[in-house]
Amino acid sequence: MARFGGLLATDLRDVTTDPAALESTGWWAVVADFEGGLCCARFGDVRPAPAPGPDAGDSWHGPAPDTWTSSLDRDGYVAGVRRVREHIAAGEVYQANLCRVLSAPLPDADRADVDALTALLARGNPAPYAGTVRLPAHGIEVATASPELYLRREGTTVTSGPIKGTGRTAADLLEKDHAENVMIVDLVRNDLGRVCAPGSVTVPELCAVEPHPGLVHLVSTVRGELAERAGWPELLAATFPPGSVTGAPKSSALRIIEALETAPRGPYCGGIGWVDADRGAGELAVGIRTFWIDRTATGGPVLRFGTGAGITWGSDPEREWAETELKAARLLAIASGTHQPAGGTER
Repeated sequence: MARFGGLLATDLRDVTTDPAALESTGWWAVVADFEGGLCCARFGDVRPAPAPGPDAGDSWHGPAPDTWTSSLDRDGYVAGVRRVREHIAAGEVYQANLCRVLSAPLPDADRADVDALTALLARGNPAPYAGTVRLPAHGIEVATASPELYLRREGTTVTSGPIKGTGRTAADLLEKDHAENVMIVDLVRNDLGRVCAPGSVTVPELCAVEPHPGLVHLVSTVRGELAERAGWPELLAATFPPGSVTGAPKSSALRIIEALETAPRGPYCGGIGWVDADRGAGELAVGIRTFWIDRTATGGPVLRFGTGAGITWGSDPEREWAETELKAARLLAIASGTHQPAGGTER
């Protein structure tokens, strides 16, 4: 099943790794992992579904809060930030996104349902691009509370909403955050320019402050008109992985990421969402604020979650570590049942 934008999709019909299927017919759920894997699942029954009720997440039994481990500990992450700054000083890159993957064992993996986790996230961390994709036979069990638009397609119009810059409040945002956002906007413009009609790529909004639960982001909007005969395969080839979670130049940033990160990102920092091929429409989120179940892990099934930060020459290593902690804290508390809702009772 899949759940996005007030729709519930069931009756699985097809599963493919071919992006050309998104130009065929039907409603598709899409999960593209950061390393390049793609899963497109077509469903036969897609209907409006009510918002999850207050008890919808009660069946979720998440990991104990003290069992989370990180692919990079504090010292490793801080050292990684310093190494990125060395690459910047050498002129190899202007910015690179450095991430780490958090993992915790599931206490009752047979009963772990990512859609129940999505319901909890909807209550504790509502997000504009939240959703579920549950395809256990294909190794995909994802719950996302993403705040970031990777690609929205409406006919030939394509929009991206890159996020760069994070603080607890707007007052926390620094000049570095604005500079980082502008760098990534230029990258996204270039990516879309590879598949859009010449002269059609614009930036309707630059560095808008957008509030989200527990923090604020700087968000920009980039828009273009697809070139003739361009569709989803060309869009994904031109823009993936999303620029906001790689860096600039993208090719150099990807080489640095591969050298410094110690775990695959999987659906984290990939693309997650839906495509309605009949309407020529779709909406893919950047796979941040995203959980996924890995049932193939050594030692038994685990829940994973990614967090990271964009590193520039102006980055302070300890501050960047703190940003990754800020991004993760609320979500991990929800998944582990320790989040205290305002005016509510602890779960």
